[in-house]
Amino acid sequence: MENILLTLNETIKERQQNPSPSSYTTTLLEGGANKIIKKLGEENAEFIKAILTEPPYETACEAADYIYHMMVALRYKGIDFTEVLKELEKRHIPCGEK
Repeated sequence: MENILLTLNETIKERQQNPSPSSYTTTLLEGGANKIIKKLGEENAEFIKAILTEPPYETACEAADYIYHMMVALRYKGIDFTEVLKELEKRHIPCGEK
């Protein structure tokens, strides 16, 4: 199965390099840090609320929203999401190799 996070990362990167007025990602990136941070905060609050009150599917949907907005924030900051994946890979210690 294709890694959707890498596909999404490339889509966000493409929107930054080739802005489109009809793209929500472009709107966020062009809105600057304050717009991105505000939206990320809203999505974080919705995710936390879902953890406390929503069924699993709705919680997963809120998690997806949060991850997308986090990836946009990283791209705005000049960080490719693959750097996050590399850091997670470095931190992963398979069972039995501790």
